[in-house]
Amino acid sequence: MSEIIVTLSANAAKRINEIMAEQKRHALRVGVVGGGCSGFSYTFDFADAAADDDLVIERDGATVVIDSTSLEFLTGSEIDFSDELIGAAFKINNPNATAGCGCGTSFSM
Repeated sequence: MSEIIVTLSANAAKRINEIMAEQKRHALRVGVVGGGCSGFSYTFDFADAAADDDLVIERDGATVVIDSTSLEFLTGSEIDFSDELIGAAFKINNPNATAGCGCGTSFSM
């Protein structure tokens, strides 16, 4: 059974490929940690390899890894990249979040 747990937008894949080429890294690690103004915060970091319990998402040559603990908070989400006049950033479209803050990196469930 190949259920799609977390998806990656084309815009996010394109930007991840650009960043990984510049940084000479393998993957983007996305996670969730306690804290932030709404209770939980998204984290973004580099990964040279996936851990045994990571979910690995690939699209258009881009790779994202998510640890099993963070996955509980991210199931059903889409990782996107927005490049707008006010700034460019990765965004998590998370259907599990019941509230968020203005910064876009903090949420509650």
